[in-house]
Amino acid sequence: MKKTLLLFICLFIISFAKAQENPITTGVPFLLVAADARAAGMADNGVASSADTFSQQWNPAKYAFALDKQGFSISYTPYLTDLVNDISLGQLTYYNRLNERSAFAGSFRFFGLGNIELRETGDPNEIPRIVSPSEFAFDGSYSLKLSEKFSMAIGARYINSNLKVASDAGDASSASSFAIDVAGFFQSEEVAYNDFNGRWRAGFNIQNLGPKISYDNTEFSNNFLPANLKVGTGFDFILDDYNKVALNVEFNKLLVPTPQVYYSNGGYEGVDMDGDGNVDSTDYDLASEEYRSIGWFSGVFQSFTDAPGGFSEELKEITYSAGAEYLYQDSFSMRMGYFHESPDKGARQFFSLGAGFKYNVVKVDVSYLFSSGKVKNPLENTLRFSLTFNFGDKYEEY
Repeated sequence: MKKTLLLFICLFIISFAKAQENPITTGVPFLLVAADARAAGMADNGVASSADTFSQQWNPAKYAFALDKQGFSISYTPYLTDLVNDISLGQLTYYNRLNERSAFAGSFRFFGLGNIELRETGDPNEIPRIVSPSEFAFDGSYSLKLSEKFSMAIGARYINSNLKVASDAGDASSASSFAIDVAGFFQSEEVAYNDFNGRWRAGFNIQNLGPKISYDNTEFSNNFLPANLKVGTGFDFILDDYNKVALNVEFNKLLVPTPQVYYSNGGYEGVDMDGDGNVDSTDYDLASEEYRSIGWFSGVFQSFTDAPGGFSEELKEITYSAGAEYLYQDSFSMRMGYFHESPDKGARQFFSLGAGFKYNVVKVDVSYLFSSGKVKNPLENTLRFSLTFNFGDKYEEY
């Protein structure tokens, strides 16, 4: 589809910055987009849900509790479908449960922005130069049960971002970085209550810890990776041998420093960097220079205490989601969820619906999203699809 460079910029800036007061921006944000339809159907909720093939993105420690020895999945997510038709996110995932205690997994994620037409002038008859920017990530993880009810995992990720547009001198080069994840997962035994049985779950995942990503190796172009902390819990209502309802709640915070001066409502706001009693463009320049000098490791700890608005603004940087999943005979499922982000920090607010169908070793999942806030979500009115194959020996819960 024909697009201009202006549209290319809008995809990554305008669609996310709209109606925000002091948002935190990072490089390679595609790493945070839910690629699988199961978690998407529960409003991007997956850190404490039951183990599945897609656990690599949400919490790889869950693989140690997988019921199938091996699994392979393919996911496809169209992106910004109301504007273009050739931007999408795809992911391949594979896991193998080695024994009763451990498992390993790997995934490949590709974000393609389609073809973009570049013209030096505004002449529509000019022959355009076609570029096809893209980003991808390849990662692996190893999970290990430390007890019958608790497991941990560590993951490593290679990231490549090929977004820089080449000039006539051909100076375009892709940016790359690496990151690690540390995750944990708890799953209780099945407990008998008065009218049903139940099982508790809880999990955490510290993701994308790694060096900044840069396109020209200068401090000015350094961008933080989207390091983030996921924490969640869930409970399974096991009603009988055929029916089960799972409820999940998840909280997420970016482990990235907050800009100290920002432009909002026609003026600058934030910290008076030069002490002259006013917050203006000079303070913005000073704050930007100081922000670029922050290291990625120190930035993780600084992200908990550096919001200009104090503790109340720190709380706004936490997103939350709640999801529910109904399963019948583990072969049919229905899902729904709600996701909330502060209007000052991104304004993503949406509901989601989803369903899953399993036949033998094959499972198909779909999900749909619709916004509930003032800012339209880039995935609005988008169907996401996932296809899963599970095979090999079966494992018992305990």
